Amino acid sequence: MATKDNVLLSSDPVFKDVLLEMLEGCRDLREATARMSETVLNALMSMQADEACGAPWGERSEERVNSRNGYRERGLSTTAGDLTLEVPKLRKGTYFPDDILRRWGRADAALAAAITEMYVQGVSTRKVEAVARKLGLDSMSSSRVSSMCASLDAEVDEFRTRPLGWQRWCYLWLDATWVKCRVEGRSVSQAIVTAIALGEDGCKHFCGADVMDTESYADWDRFLANLRDRGLDGVQLVVSDAHGGLKRAIAERFQGASWQRCYVHLMRDVAGHVRNRHDQARAVELLRAVFAQRDPLVARAALRRAAGEIESFSPAAAACLAGAQEDCLVYMDFPSSHWRKIRTNNVQERANREIKRRAKVVQSFPSRGSLVRLVGAVLIGEEDAWSQRRMFSREVTAEAWNERRRPVPTELELKTAERRAADVVAEALDQAGRRP
Repeated sequence: MATKDNVLLSSDPVFKDVLLEMLEGCRDLREATARMSETVLNALMSMQADEACGAPWGERSEERVNSRNGYRERGLSTTAGDLTLEVPKLRKGTYFPDDILRRWGRADAALAAAITEMYVQGVSTRKVEAVARKLGLDSMSSSRVSSMCASLDAEVDEFRTRPLGWQRWCYLWLDATWVKCRVEGRSVSQAIVTAIALGEDGCKHFCGADVMDTESYADWDRFLANLRDRGLDGVQLVVSDAHGGLKRAIAERFQGASWQRCYVHLMRDVAGHVRNRHDQARAVELLRAVFAQRDPLVARAALRRAAGEIESFSPAAAACLAGAQEDCLVYMDFPSSHWRKIRTNNVQERANREIKRRAKVVQSFPSRGSLVRLVGAVLIGEEDAWSQRRMFSREVTAEAWNERRRPVPTELELKTAERRAADVVAEALDQAGRRP
């Protein structure tokens, strides 16, 4: 290996001069390693961009299929120190070095948010620096924190406003979770609203995140309008709870898309109208039996019978269920292989739990800006994890756009479905009666 290194240095005087120039400006081996890593990685990305363009930078060629459009800086934390990488931009399409950097992720994102919040919350500089040293940072001055925050804010802003028109999106999940935040000197509850969409690549993506005072129609309408303006298109189904303002905004902004009321939220709402504990168990068991059906005709017939049974012990719960009959089984109009993922808002619930877990440490955020910063860092981390696995394959995802035509059921099919529904309800009631 040493022989190869000597040959390289002796045969390429330009490389030798560049290497010596870098070493002369470094104080120690760690800084030299960081500068060399930065130079090599930037050179590699430039070479990959040249390959994508079909010709070297600045050269005319008939084989050229694209051209450069400047750079965007991207920070990367390594054991040798913080590197500043120059990621090439292309005039058509995008280039990203997936083999070098994690898309929308950075090693120090969570660290920057944690250190920033410690400062904002009034923790002494001495304690912050002690924590920073344990995390491998020799110094953590206020200027260092400001720099980290500025970098993280820029990345979060880019993440929250990035264009969405690069692919179609078939399913959209919407939800909100509440945390405490200081607004105009008072600690109040603020809604963190997020949008998760499934793209034709088969992966989930965070498409939007914002902070609202209330979940009003105007707030949700503004949020959804932003998604559409950024290119969110092709949506076939929107999944959410039954918040009135949200439901209205969905109907207006995603015309032509179906709306699925999360059946888990529906079960909670129905059970919430039943006072008696035993009756609550009966209601839940009935609904579980309905949503376990694979035949849409049987499921709809069983839902009507379940509503009748629930009305016998809780008219309020039955009325709640009756108002949702048209919306809670919409998922059955889509490919059966998708049902388990699109009939609930579980993908949002998991993301909300992660946000809550981080927010619990802070308790009450000092400003909306700090809240957006931490939430953005959490979402960036989740997005990076999602990019490593698909919800469905591309082929299975594409089925969401297939034309769905169900033949009109015959009288015999309807009667058969009614008989099966009666058995389903009877079995559910029997099962609930056996519960202690």
